[in-house]
Amino acid sequence: MAQAEIGIIGGSGLYAMPGLSKAKEVRVKTPFGAPSDAYVCGTLEGRKVAFLARHGRGHRILPGELNFRANIHGFKQLGVERIVSISAVGSLKEDHKPLDFVIPDQFFDRTRHRVDTFFGGGVVAHISFADPVCEELATVVEAACERVGVTGKRGGTYLCMEGPQFSTKTESNVYRGLGMDVIGMTNLQEAKLAREAELCYITVAMVTDYDCWHPQHDSVTVGQIVAVLGKNAENAARVVRETVAAMPPERSCRCGSALAHAILTDHKKIPAATRKKLKLIIGKYVKVSGR
Repeated sequence: MAQAEIGIIGGSGLYAMPGLSKAKEVRVKTPFGAPSDAYVCGTLEGRKVAFLARHGRGHRILPGELNFRANIHGFKQLGVERIVSISAVGSLKEDHKPLDFVIPDQFFDRTRHRVDTFFGGGVVAHISFADPVCEELATVVEAACERVGVTGKRGGTYLCMEGPQFSTKTESNVYRGLGMDVIGMTNLQEAKLAREAELCYITVAMVTDYDCWHPQHDSVTVGQIVAVLGKNAENAARVVRETVAAMPPERSCRCGSALAHAILTDHKKIPAATRKKLKLIIGKYVKVSGR
């Protein structure tokens, strides 16, 4: 029986989920290694949820060190079908102010060293990723923001950079010239892997500051950013609770069949070890026994 139906990924500032009842820690072993931390499973607004601190409690893991495959696979093992991912971001547009939430519908990849697919090892799959977030989830999150009085802006592009260093001013201005909305270091790989795992995925991007392009950037203190992080985390917890409460019981989107026509490899040619490793991902379409 599934231990959770909705997954919540907490980013910078959100390391626990307030309001979670009957909470218990669940440590999951995956074919891809260990997730960032234990999943905290419990009940929120009458629904079974699993919370994961993306960088580990205490913020111990760099963006480039995250085991994205283990994190997403772990949610799948727990029975999760939908993931709401909270992420602290910098703003690349004047009208996306600190404390605003952006619900991006596109991503742009500027990473270089990330593993972002479950496939390989003798099996090839190409998922459709033109629309990388779940529209059904985006609608629910947008309405949740409105109900709790948080500025939630639907649409726009999340630029995912490698990090851990922040952008140079030249890079920041180039991204602005390309029309990007917010910049972060983590969510693109989550979105890709969630789609491969046939999970619904949405990013809630919490604006903490303007990126270094802004003329007043140098006058912003660490204390100010920390204060914004704290308030954003508070608002994010409220938005997540409203989102979970309003989540439709059944999925009506196409996320749950993303692999239906994506696996190109002749099933008979997939190595037995790969079949076993990817059983949870491809088992609906490929016989794990090989017969």
